[in-house]
Amino acid sequence: MHIYSHQQSWKILLFGAINLICIGFLLMWCSSTNSIALTAYTYLTIFDLFSLVTCLISYWVMMKKPSPVYSFGFERFEVLAVFASTVLAQLGALFILKESAERFLEQPEIHTGRLLVGTFVALFFNLFTMLSIRNKPFAYVSEAASTSWLQEHVADLSRSICGIIPGLSSIFLPRMNPFVLIDIAGALALCITYMLIEINNYFAVDTASAIAIALMTFGTMYPMSVYSGKVLLQTTPPHVIGQLDKLLREVSTLDGVLEVRNEHFWTLGFGALAGSVHVRIRRDANEQMVLAHVTNRLYTLVSTLTVQIFKDDWIRPTLSSVPIANNMLNLSDHHIIPMPSLKAADNLNPVTSTPAKPSSPPPEFSFNTPGKNVNPVILLNTQTRPYGLGFNHGSAPYSSVFNQGFGIPGMGATQGFRTGFTNVPGRYGTNTYGQPRP
Repeated sequence: MHIYSHQQSWKILLFGAINLICIGFLLMWCSSTNSIALTAYTYLTIFDLFSLVTCLISYWVMMKKPSPVYSFGFERFEVLAVFASTVLAQLGALFILKESAERFLEQPEIHTGRLLVGTFVALFFNLFTMLSIRNKPFAYVSEAASTSWLQEHVADLSRSICGIIPGLSSIFLPRMNPFVLIDIAGALALCITYMLIEINNYFAVDTASAIAIALMTFGTMYPMSVYSGKVLLQTTPPHVIGQLDKLLREVSTLDGVLEVRNEHFWTLGFGALAGSVHVRIRRDANEQMVLAHVTNRLYTLVSTLTVQIFKDDWIRPTLSSVPIANNMLNLSDHHIIPMPSLKAADNLNPVTSTPAKPSSPPPEFSFNTPGKNVNPVILLNTQTRPYGLGFNHGSAPYSSVFNQGFGIPGMGATQGFRTGFTNVPGRYGTNTYGQPRP
């Protein structure tokens, strides 16, 4: 949808054209009257032109959709427009202060012919523009930013007046619109200037009024520029920190959630809060269910939310290469069957199958090295125990497929055990040659 197809956009363009005409007339009257106070007041009309451009950008942002380049949308464009407008207004106020300091050294004569006319023309157009155009960005900033010194003084005065006339509390309290306030205060300063120049030809009051208007402009725009600058820096708004902490505590107590960490929340635009958070859950928890609950809790405050769910990573046991402790095996329940040595392979190299040199040290995996070639075979004791654990104790028949043992040259094939070796005695408590074990 194009921006010019919106009816409100044409209204903003119309007011912008009238604003340019009004600025042209005011600048001519500033030159004819030689009044720097009227020039300072004209800068407020120029600021109104910036606010109309900001309002037009706001409608353009509403029509645009997020793109792959701008995945969070275009809300930051209107924040940048507000920041630029307020900063330019403050630069104009600084320029007025500089010109006023020069005029204190040599005060020129002020002509009051167009001074009062220009004051009322600028006041009428500024108020008419603010009341006719709903400027969403500046309306939000004026309420969210901290109050200016002008608003605080007027609020103190308003409380005193409302104490006498309670009906005015709806107009002056809790605080007035800063733009309307500065327009009225500036027009009041110009009216006082006009009267003092007409009565006493006191030209220095024009410079004093210019300084007052510049200070009020700077004091009004400064809190807004600070607030919009913090939004551009992606800081967390102070007024939502307490609510965010409460929501995060609620999320951490959800079923299946173990930890909430790496949380980061920032203001994406005016009234739009974005954030990201990592949630660690149990291995048996449902990821989609936890994600739905976390999003439901935080979405009430955070409009653009990114939640990363990852399950708890248990520490897997690793195989240890250290020797087994003595208390882990009961030697009364287990027996070690030594394997027969192969004398025929003493002079062979196990790697090359060639005779080894007599002078060379024995190879690492030599067959005659104890404990290097074959690990001991551990079998459960089959003797009957006085206690029963549901196991079948006793001698097991050896008529299975293991009866066909592997014969060793020179020994023949006899009855084989489950170890797959032959010529092993039938009684576990004897050695290979049938002698009693010491």
